[in-house]
Amino acid sequence: MTRTGTVLEVFLAFLRLGVTSFGGPIAHLGYFRDDLVVRRRWMDDRAYADLVALCQFLPGPASSQVGFAMGLQRAGFLGALAAFLAFTLPSAVLLIAFAAGASLFGGPVGGGILDGLKIVAVAIVAQAVWGMARSLTPDAPRAGLAVVAAALALFAPGAVGQIGALIIGVVAGLLLLRDGGAEAGASVPGFGVSRAMGIGCLVLVAVALLGLPVLAVVTGSGVIALADAFFRSGALVFGGGHVVLPLLQAEVVQNGWVSPDTFLAGYGAAQAVPGPLFTFAAYLGAVSSVGPGGVVGALVALAAIFVPGFLVLVGVLPFWDALRGRPRVRAAMRGANAAVVGILGAALYTPVFTTAVTGPGPFVLALVGFVLLTAFRVPAWVVVIVGAVGGVALALT
Repeated sequence: MTRTGTVLEVFLAFLRLGVTSFGGPIAHLGYFRDDLVVRRRWMDDRAYADLVALCQFLPGPASSQVGFAMGLQRAGFLGALAAFLAFTLPSAVLLIAFAAGASLFGGPVGGGILDGLKIVAVAIVAQAVWGMARSLTPDAPRAGLAVVAAALALFAPGAVGQIGALIIGVVAGLLLLRDGGAEAGASVPGFGVSRAMGIGCLVLVAVALLGLPVLAVVTGSGVIALADAFFRSGALVFGGGHVVLPLLQAEVVQNGWVSPDTFLAGYGAAQAVPGPLFTFAAYLGAVSSVGPGGVVGALVALAAIFVPGFLVLVGVLPFWDALRGRPRVRAAMRGANAAVVGILGAALYTPVFTTAVTGPGPFVLALVGFVLLTAFRVPAWVVVIVGAVGGVALALT
């Protein structure tokens, strides 16, 4: 397929997102949509929602997988690598620095900045839900389906609720949304991955899952043991983000590699930095008593936790490319896309809104951010600055 962008373009776009994307994986999807779909027009809302739905089904960090796929579609495999590195680098560097004792967010001013950034996430996610709802739930059946998905995601939190909502969306799409009209013929970008490469990636994941534990025992290598623990965590988590925390705790705390207090301190720091929560692995690799520790340990853990999700994504994409143009599959995806709107709406309520909006002041600041984004078309990174300043002002009053 013909690529329409450059590796440098992808790197710079995702580096800005990596610096400004606070608020967790759901907020990241809002930042991606605002910058890459609405402003840069790398793909349309429908193709973006298809990609989000696919990544929600797969194990691994969903928002990072979406970014990786957008980089792949835009500039090939080097573009995918550039998207991953640029989006991950800022938070990884900050967490490695924190592991070395450089606490960057202390005192009332630092706390105010963090509170303001959480409030900004409310505006970002609200804008994403509003924009996607207008294009993906244009009729009563899909609007109703979004409500059902939101309710399921709220009352069955975590990966179970999200995947259940997507399954309901797929089934409802097949039964109720077969007549897509002009929508069924919409242009959808491809990813240019061969089936042979896809199958090879899936086989590689299976071999690594089975082989790394054996190799760690046979060699007694701390590096391989560290890679095995984080690879397994990245390969077996569905829902990404906070869902990976119990797996990481089981691997590093219960095994005695990291103390409970050190683990919780790093988790708190991970909430304070932009970018994917999976970069918490960099902190854990740096402080782990198993493996090389420091920067090398951080890089081993970071690579190991992200690689399986990306391999699974690349493994599935060629079959996804072949299937999603078919009428039945398009009907299923119309239902899944409506469910994605509901899932985002549920996440807007909790944890985004309930965590950030704790009184009239935070509510007004969130409202200001939403109006800046929707009515004044202000870039998201400007709203991030406004939120940080507003958070400090609220903290000092």
